[in-house]
Amino acid sequence: MLSEPMTLYKLMNLYMLKQVNFPLTNAQLTDFFLQHEYASYFTLQQALSELQEAGLIRTESTHNSTRYVITREGEETLSFFGKDISPAIVEDMDRYLKENRFRMREEVSTMADYYRSTNQDYVVHCEVREGRSTLIGLDISVPEKEQAETMCSHWNECSQEVYAYIMKILMGGGSS
Repeated sequence: MLSEPMTLYKLMNLYMLKQVNFPLTNAQLTDFFLQHEYASYFTLQQALSELQEAGLIRTESTHNSTRYVITREGEETLSFFGKDISPAIVEDMDRYLKENRFRMREEVSTMADYYRSTNQDYVVHCEVREGRSTLIGLDISVPEKEQAETMCSHWNECSQEVYAYIMKILMGGGSS
């Protein structure tokens, strides 16, 4: 067992990110650590920050979420030190990931964000991902911030329908 708890928390984060083929959100990682009482919220945030500063993970941030992905350097670090995580903790992480994998993948498969463009309107960027690949990406320009926020909040609910419609049209299926 490791003598330094912060090192253990970092390795646990690397392990969880390595075990899935999609990014994990801050909320998903926090849920595991708090549910199993491994670390406080603030300790976890410190571990994630230090992992990012060291280049072992990278983040993808939107207005409402931060997603973490392990880097090649993080994978190498885990391959050297991952054996220092106790089997009981590995079992807890594996069980959590197995029980929650589908829900977690669904939570990160769609994303929407917006930004102000150079001509002062707002560009809404929407994506549907499968693993680390983008299935569809849309950029839509709107004049008002409220419209951008509304579109982002509705993307999760209607992304599959939009994707299916675009595929139908582009494959020559005509319009509905």
